[in-house]
Amino acid sequence: MKHTLDMSKGSPLKALILFSLPIIIGNLFQQFYNMMDIAIVGNKLGVNALAAVGATAALYGLFLSLAYGFSNGFSLVIARYFGAKDTKGLKKAIAHSFLLCIGVAIFLTLVAILFTKPLLRLLRTPDVELSYQYISVVLFCVVFTVIYNNLSGILRAVGNSVMPLIFLIIGSFCNIGMDYAFITYFHLGVFGAGLATVFAQVFSCLMCALYLAVKCKDLLPGKEDFVPDREMMKDLTGNGLSMAMMFSIVSIGSICLQFAVNNLGPVTVAAHTTARKIDETMMVVFAPLSTACATYCSQNLGAGKTDRIKKGILTAFALAFSISVLTILITFLFGENLVKMVSGSDDAELIRQGTLYLKLNIPFYFFLVALVLLRSSLQGIRFKTAPLIASTVEMIGKASIALILVPRIGYMGIIISEPIIWFTCSAIVGTAFLVALKKLSKNTESLIDKTPGTGTLTGRTELAESFTGKPKQRMKLKRVHS
Repeated sequence: MKHTLDMSKGSPLKALILFSLPIIIGNLFQQFYNMMDIAIVGNKLGVNALAAVGATAALYGLFLSLAYGFSNGFSLVIARYFGAKDTKGLKKAIAHSFLLCIGVAIFLTLVAILFTKPLLRLLRTPDVELSYQYISVVLFCVVFTVIYNNLSGILRAVGNSVMPLIFLIIGSFCNIGMDYAFITYFHLGVFGAGLATVFAQVFSCLMCALYLAVKCKDLLPGKEDFVPDREMMKDLTGNGLSMAMMFSIVSIGSICLQFAVNNLGPVTVAAHTTARKIDETMMVVFAPLSTACATYCSQNLGAGKTDRIKKGILTAFALAFSISVLTILITFLFGENLVKMVSGSDDAELIRQGTLYLKLNIPFYFFLVALVLLRSSLQGIRFKTAPLIASTVEMIGKASIALILVPRIGYMGIIISEPIIWFTCSAIVGTAFLVALKKLSKNTESLIDKTPGTGTLTGRTELAESFTGKPKQRMKLKRVHS
């Protein structure tokens, strides 16, 4: 099958790099245009407008987490069928992901319309009306975010992370241009910044859909694939809900911290917004690498090649740890300059708080690496409980810190919260991953003993079928050619 990457064979390092590099570049562009949003708003509209946009970050992040979580969960199921070389199951999984995607989009849109302003008030946003001008237009059009995430998730499930990158780059440049035009020439204020984001998402969505229709016809399901299949729907829903809950629980914790930050005044809100944007750019490699690990694990699980999973994860750790060292050096050498550049402000207190956040957070990236890589990998090998436990601990930790530490020690409570949480949660998922590997190894050995000739195509197919979560009635398996 053209335009795909089979991660169940060849070098794990090469597979992870080929898959994650386009996502890393795409995330850099995404962070770039997010920072351009902040820089344009800060320079053209002032600190209050910057604080109004920044105060919505956690709320917007919650909706994005739900959209991304569902689509990522769907893609893991699709990846297992791709790894098992089951074209019938692959197309049926894609078809059912479309059906579920529509439901998710309707649900999130209704929630946005009904609860956006009440949630802004609940979070004690400094200027509710100004923040609402920005966030309402973005959230009311969340359907395009959901659809794009699902379409790009399908491509990533079969190893194609290049085309979503190209669509994102084009969308990023469109976003920056429209941002500047809407704010500078049309004088639309923060509403213009939100409108530019929506237009960029619509454009990316249309390009991705067109690419799938024209270049990936082998992936397109037929009418028969849309006939409801209870087992398939259950598998997709379970994975989608698990990933969505994992990401949304983390976002709810971030909302609790945002609530605490919003009570510290507009300068601190602006400083935190700036530092978070820089921080997100610094960790831009980790999320794509975790996505690569999830897809890698899922494809190899579908192929019945559990021996490759451990090797791939260790390779991912080596890459991420090396990058962590580099980000620490950059932060301590250029942290203050980065805060000045991104915020567009000369406010001494804003610069001090933003720089302090960076220098006390980024040295703990090693624990963050363990958390994000193992949490996604566990989902990829169908061990969903530990990631949810770790995410719940993260949410409770952030909420507790917001309620207990911040009123007593101010912004320092926000700064130290994530290092503490990263350390605790990485221990949880690390332990769970070791247990999961032992279980997979035992299951594989048992299946090999019971399946004569597992070195043959038939034997490998029997082994792969045990991991795809298929109905008891066996499907006819076909080779998928890369």
